[in-house]
Amino acid sequence: MTISAPDPILRTRDDSSDRVTLRFLVAPSDMDASGESVQAGRVLEWIDKAGYACAVGWSAAYCVTAYVGDVHFSRPIAAGSIVQAHARIIHTGRTSMQVFVSIETSDARDRTFVNATHCILVFVAVDDSGRPRDVPGWEPWGDGEHTLQVRAAARIEPRKRIQTAMLAQSYTDAGTTPRTVFRFLASPGDTNWGGNAHGGTVMRWIDETAFACAASWTSTSAVSVYSGGIHFYRPIPIGNLVEVDARLIHTGDHSMHISVRVRTGRPTAPRDLELATQCLTVFVERAVDGRAAGMRALDLITEEDRRLDAHAVELTRLRDDMAVIPHGLARFG
Repeated sequence: MTISAPDPILRTRDDSSDRVTLRFLVAPSDMDASGESVQAGRVLEWIDKAGYACAVGWSAAYCVTAYVGDVHFSRPIAAGSIVQAHARIIHTGRTSMQVFVSIETSDARDRTFVNATHCILVFVAVDDSGRPRDVPGWEPWGDGEHTLQVRAAARIEPRKRIQTAMLAQSYTDAGTTPRTVFRFLASPGDTNWGGNAHGGTVMRWIDETAFACAASWTSTSAVSVYSGGIHFYRPIPIGNLVEVDARLIHTGDHSMHISVRVRTGRPTAPRDLELATQCLTVFVERAVDGRAAGMRALDLITEEDRRLDAHAVELTRLRDDMAVIPHGLARFG
């Protein structure tokens, strides 16, 4: 069956067809190695689930995650907390949707929710053949929603520049900085209705591998504070070989910048893997008082080490060009 392009959606001021809220209770299996906070990879999964539900609800079509950006983990999420994931459309293209997702957390007893993180995701609607299909155009109500739309549109070109800069880099055995590589097969439990790995699952793999890399340089007190530039290039089907390669490329006074590349292919051709996803994630080491500890400087020995170090610094500069999405406007209310 072929899904036809949706008719335009006409919203009224009290219409909620462009937004959705999911709610989760934090379980012991969601916690990080310290047991003090939810692992960043699990939060990324929740973000993707909420964004996906919102995009599918708006487009009435199967959707794929194309991009996730600027996820700042500003507040730890304790065991037993209630988590709310708010997602809303803030911009549409011909086949794409920019979705703002806000994660809020509360003690289960008082239900006073506070912001833990927020970010923007881009989804593309596809037909039964996997080709992009048109989505209904989203039009804002009032000044607040108009500001969200304008800011989202302003992020498109800076995002492309970041993607271009990341794709221009090569990673070879000439690099000498710490590196962690995980390899495994994509299992049925990892996949969505389309038979491919969930975007949120891929982001959890990225976080787990990046944590192992960060811990090898510092300790298991390493925690993720940022993930960005997460671009999805191709799906990962059930049974495919998955390689997640994390490399520490830059250290700041308190931070570790880790580039992660996910490649995939048929198990029968393990040398012919293709890039599926890439991103940059930042970790710090948590000191006894909960603050970020001082960071040991990375040894830059080869030309590749120095090139990738400069690349991490360039990405920080490029991120500064991204328009800020006002959380107060994007929040439901």
